Amino acid sequence: MTAGEAAVEPRRSSRALFFVSALVVVLALLFGVPWWTLVAAPGWSTPVEVLGSVVFVVALAAFPGFMFLGHGRGRDWAARAGDVMLGVIWVLFTWSVLGTLLRGALSLGGIDSQTGARVVAGSVASVALLLLLYGYAEAMRVPRVRRVDVAIPRLGAGFDGAKVVLITDTHYGPIDRARWSSRVTEAVNALDADVVCHTGDIADGTAEARREQSEPLGRIRAALARTYVTGNHEYYSQAQGWVERMRELGWEALRNRHVVVERDGDRLVIAGVDDVTAAGSGLPGHGEDLGAALTGADPALPVLLLAHQPKQIRHAVEHGVDLQLSGHTHGGQIWPFHYLVRVDQPAVAGLSRHGERTQLYTSRGTGFWGPPFRVFAPSEITLLTLRSGS
Repeated sequence: MTAGEAAVEPRRSSRALFFVSALVVVLALLFGVPWWTLVAAPGWSTPVEVLGSVVFVVALAAFPGFMFLGHGRGRDWAARAGDVMLGVIWVLFTWSVLGTLLRGALSLGGIDSQTGARVVAGSVASVALLLLLYGYAEAMRVPRVRRVDVAIPRLGAGFDGAKVVLITDTHYGPIDRARWSSRVTEAVNALDADVVCHTGDIADGTAEARREQSEPLGRIRAALARTYVTGNHEYYSQAQGWVERMRELGWEALRNRHVVVERDGDRLVIAGVDDVTAAGSGLPGHGEDLGAALTGADPALPVLLLAHQPKQIRHAVEHGVDLQLSGHTHGGQIWPFHYLVRVDQPAVAGLSRHGERTQLYTSRGTGFWGPPFRVFAPSEITLLTLRSGS
């Protein structure tokens, strides 16, 4: 072993120890706070406390194993179990924390501590159950169509009124949603789009494993173009296989390149870049490069850019892009996770302006990742109507 290798080894060990320690702390809080709120603090009878504690301990012990087997080893049954547990415990944790406010209010109102703790436990359990039922229904439904008008000053009159449909983050995964995928295709086709875009995170799993669920994408219709860019989850699941699968289904895979579409005598550049995680994937030729994507494009033409993550807007502003379409955030998916998403991304949902020229539309996503719940962050199929002029 060289001196350099010897110096690197302690750093790797320190990072691994830090990661494991942080994971233990997070899991202890996620499971421990609900356990205290629902089981320990109310002062239930001994059999109830023992049973409740056993349930939480077993869940805590099983959760990492389910996630490892499911998302690390591709066992769909384990992924389904782990994902459901993650969603349930997140909702219980969130409302257990908020329950402390209720307990404080009850205490100020003269309610004794045990009675207050039992009221809080009942309230948290009831709210969590209702939100999980509502969140499951929201996650599994066909997304509502969100209609947005976007004014692009450089857009030619021929593209005024052009319809761009955005789907993203379909996340075909452990739960078989082939029928859902077909219904999404029907909803998209009903919009009679000029351009349909998919901004990545097609699936959790390889193209071969999710072949049936992705099949309906081949039936989506667009008058001018169907365009696609990679998301970060493709790079967990053999990204090149997904690029080839989308081409097989008739989509333009815009990997750091562009196409030009024409409507009523005017032209529009549609460019796409790889996800920001592509460079670290080790796949030859994969990596975000907006300069390459725009090489050869007429600088006088308006540019519609597909980029999976909103934070890729920085490069879009530098290159004078008119409109960037992104996903990735899921709108937070389960409230109040959007506050954490906002730390990493410049936008969580909707239309925003960046710089003098560039606008960004961030979709809340068409599907869901992991936990089959959407709480106060509904999915969407986005219909963007382009308007010329200011």
